[in-house]
Amino acid sequence: MTGNFLIGLREGLEAVLLVVLLLAYLRKSGRTALIPRIFTGVAVAIAVSLGFGALLTFGPRGLTFEAQEAIGGGLSILAVGFVTWMVFWMASASKTLASDLRGKVDEAAEGSGWALVLVAALAVGREGLETALFLWAATRATGETWQPLLGATLGILVAVGLGALLHRGVLRINLSKFFTWTGAALIVVAGGVLAYGVHDLQEAGILPGLHHLAFDVSHLIAPSGFLGTLLKGIFNFSPATTWVEAITWVAYVVPVTILYFRKIHTHNGAKRAASPQPVSA
Repeated sequence: MTGNFLIGLREGLEAVLLVVLLLAYLRKSGRTALIPRIFTGVAVAIAVSLGFGALLTFGPRGLTFEAQEAIGGGLSILAVGFVTWMVFWMASASKTLASDLRGKVDEAAEGSGWALVLVAALAVGREGLETALFLWAATRATGETWQPLLGATLGILVAVGLGALLHRGVLRINLSKFFTWTGAALIVVAGGVLAYGVHDLQEAGILPGLHHLAFDVSHLIAPSGFLGTLLKGIFNFSPATTWVEAITWVAYVVPVTILYFRKIHTHNGAKRAASPQPVSA
């Protein structure tokens, strides 16, 4: 539940901030009459994302166990790929994201009525589809039903609240630090989803080693106990982990975390170098 709250908060705030940027730019440029088109685009994006989530949830039913595990494992790995790309993309594209969006709004405002709807739908829909896929994969990994969805819903609601406060100028937060540390936390969550995706492929018979355990601490951490549930919810930790799962987790989380912080450090260094320096007398 905690991991899904983080996913909902992080992805939800990204989508909300994009909407806030679009609304603020239209108000600033005196084109408030176009605002309903933005909300229409957001509604389309939400509907498509919910439909995608429903397709993922109900589509594989009726297939054999092995086929369901193979599809689940493949989509989990795909979800981790999307999230990893998104985290790195945000680390580098955040600097020009606002100006790019404003340019697209200017072009769309001069076109047909649907052009601006499409801009909003694409901006928010990308985040929505990515969130639906990752939440679906994370929910499967925890093996629970309503708790992950509740966590994600709470995260999205908090994101919407934060976005509203930011839009009204009531709240100011350091978004750079927020996205840096939630991005690092998402890498850890994604590592657990990736390991579970690999486990799915082992159960489907595609990967070997299903019965070769790296460790089994089930006698110390009961999977249904408080600590087991907590670790499962945050890290997708399994008390009985195969060697392939363990190696996959380490091979993903360690290098990706190092590369991520190196990219953040390089980006911040370039940003400081581009800032005007004070002139001494």
